[in-house]
Amino acid sequence: MTQRDESARPNTPPAAPSPAWDARPETQITLRSPAELADALPYLMGFHPTDSVVLLALHGERGRFGGRLRLGIPRNSEEWADVSHQLAETLVAGCAKRGARPDGIVLFLCQDPAREETGGAVMERLRPLAQSLRLACGGLDVPVYEALCLSDGRFWSYCCPDERCCPVEGTPLALPGTSVMAAAAAYAGIQVRGTLREMEARYAPLTGQRAERQETALDAAAADLIPRILTGTGGEVVRQETLDLASLVVERFHASPPPAGRTEADARDDELLSNDEAAAIVLGLQDRTTRDRAAEWMEGDRAGAVLRVWRALARRCVPPYTEHAAAPLTLAGWVAWSTGDHPEARVALGRALSADPEYLFAQLLHRACNDGMDPELLRRCLRTERDGREAAAMVVDPAAVPAHIAAVIKAAVTGAREPDADGTGNTESAGTAEGQSDEPGSAPAPAPAAKGTVSRGPGGSGRAGAPSGPGGSAGPAGKARTRRRAGQRGVRGRQ
Repeated sequence: MTQRDESARPNTPPAAPSPAWDARPETQITLRSPAELADALPYLMGFHPTDSVVLLALHGERGRFGGRLRLGIPRNSEEWADVSHQLAETLVAGCAKRGARPDGIVLFLCQDPAREETGGAVMERLRPLAQSLRLACGGLDVPVYEALCLSDGRFWSYCCPDERCCPVEGTPLALPGTSVMAAAAAYAGIQVRGTLREMEARYAPLTGQRAERQETALDAAAADLIPRILTGTGGEVVRQETLDLASLVVERFHASPPPAGRTEADARDDELLSNDEAAAIVLGLQDRTTRDRAAEWMEGDRAGAVLRVWRALARRCVPPYTEHAAAPLTLAGWVAWSTGDHPEARVALGRALSADPEYLFAQLLHRACNDGMDPELLRRCLRTERDGREAAAMVVDPAAVPAHIAAVIKAAVTGAREPDADGTGNTESAGTAEGQSDEPGSAPAPAPAAKGTVSRGPGGSGRAGAPSGPGGSAGPAGKARTRRRAGQRGVRGRQ
């Protein structure tokens, strides 16, 4: 069985869902029955899918697992036929793009019963969706070998008519950790993160009085930021304020390791972040340049703390600021993907697209993650951007640096010729800036940094004399967005 990964944009049918791939080494195990298939599903996905359609591609005579695709079950049954054709075409086309059309498909429908509903009732209610998916796959000459419904701790087969192995009342799922798949997964180091619902809950907005207090802080920060943004005189300064404040919060999180439990860990992180700090950073991240610079914090010993900060900020995007969560959610997905946590990455990016389906950065990362791109390509690009900005910010003190060394540094920064033998050099060609790309998803050219400043983000040396603090009169600001008018709540965009 080949370990690969699934598409994970939950609950909202995407315009073009993508099968996902992974380059992890193969782990061989044979699954011989519907019961073993049902038990294997969370190990194949990395979590227990809830409210989900899952399609797994099979290749060859032995049915080797290939690409896989997950989508939230559409609530409107009138959409099932169109969604079925879209999912089947996407999976088959994705497999063909990767080298071979699938020889078969295994289908799972996973949904918990509603109030006063039984698992058997869920199975019957979803039967038309299963049939629609089977017809869509068959229309592409790819048969569905097995179609299972998982609900209320049991599974049913839509393909097997034999009640001796597939009774009408369903078959209980194996106890966790007791199957051959569980043993193989433990040997291979594969972890199940709980249910999809539990993973999504880590990014859900706060509720109750805490949400009211956070909304008040967001309102106050927006009232302070919008005038500063509209003046357009201190864009780079306020960007740096946002990053400085975020860096301080990351250091605070890094110094306070979370407890073991997921719920306890998130509660501790919420205590480490004040409402004013959260409001200032959330609004500051609506600026594309600020967000792109924050994306440079994707590796190293503080990557875990950075991911926790983005999670905590996503939870602070309470109504009516829920769309603002697209920025921290996308950053969380990027850090998770960059550090090899593919299930977490797809959950976070899926939540970002649920918050704002048109958020371009999330769209691009979601597609790249699902298509199996190596995140090192983007990491290398971000490192280059960061190093170039830091080099441009360096100021050489002639009194402290020999003339020929100063000329070499200046030549490296500006692209001029190396100094001649007499220690002089021609640097007249320096100082021209390259054009900025207008292509979708391209990062804007960084604005000139203040002289004498170098910012490396979390764990690095901060810029000298940089103001930082919660969003008050010195809080951060970003670029004004056309989507909201002055006086409305916050500023944000879809980039």
